[in-house]
Amino acid sequence: MQKKWISLLVVMLALFAGSQIVSAARPIGGDQGWYEVMCNVDGATVSFNGHDVGLIQNGLLYVPVYTTGTPYTTYTVQMDGYTPYTGPINSVPGKGDFVTLYATLNPIAPTPVPQPIGGDVGWYVVNCNVDGATVFFGTTNEGQIAQGTLTVKVYVTGTPFTTYSVQMPGYTTFNAPITQYPAKGEKVNLYATLNPLPTASPTPVPTKKAALPAGVIMVAAMIAGVVAATRPGKKS
Repeated sequence: MQKKWISLLVVMLALFAGSQIVSAARPIGGDQGWYEVMCNVDGATVSFNGHDVGLIQNGLLYVPVYTTGTPYTTYTVQMDGYTPYTGPINSVPGKGDFVTLYATLNPIAPTPVPQPIGGDVGWYVVNCNVDGATVFFGTTNEGQIAQGTLTVKVYVTGTPFTTYSVQMPGYTTFNAPITQYPAKGEKVNLYATLNPLPTASPTPVPTKKAALPAGVIMVAAMIAGVVAATRPGKKS
C-alpha cells in the first residue's frame, strides 16, 4: 500500500513539473503568431502602438497577434526608475511563428542635489575715494562704500568672481578684473578711483547793441549838415 502512495506521489510530481515546463514554453496553435518581448527588468510594462499588452515576467512576455490583423509598428517597455525603451517593429509573425523583440532598461541616474557651500570664507576689501558708491561683483550688487571701504564676504569653494565695478551718479564708472582670490580667512584689497564727469561750460550769448532812437539820428544829421555848410571853402 505504501509503495502505491509513493508511486502516485512520483506521478503527481512528474505531472506538476511537466506543467511548469509547458507554461514556460512558447505557446502553440491558432491562426496567429506571437511577439516574444525580452527585457532585463521584471514587472516592466509593454505597450504596442501605445496600448498596454502586458508585463514582463521571468524576463519575457508573449504577445499574440492575428496574422490578418493590422500590424503594429512600435513597441515601448517602461518601468518606474528606468529610462523607457522604444523601438520599431519591422516584422510581422506568420501563423504559428514568433518574432523576438528586445528591450534593455537602464536605471535613471538620480538628480544631483546641490551641496551647500561650506563655511570656509575669505573677504574682499574694496577701497574707493567716493562714499556712497555702489560696488558690483560681476552683475551682483554687493553694497555701498562707507568711510572709504566695503568688505565683501566670499566662499573660497564657490565660483570665483572675475570682474568688479564701482559706480556713482556724476562720476565715471570704474571697471577692473579680479585676478586674486582670498584663501580661507584671508583678505584681498581691491581699489577703485572715481573721477567726476566733466561739466560743459555755458556758451556765452552775444548781446545786441541797442539801436539809436530815430530823433537822435535826425539831430545828428542836422548837426553834421550845419558843420559842413559853415566849413570854409577852398580859395580859387
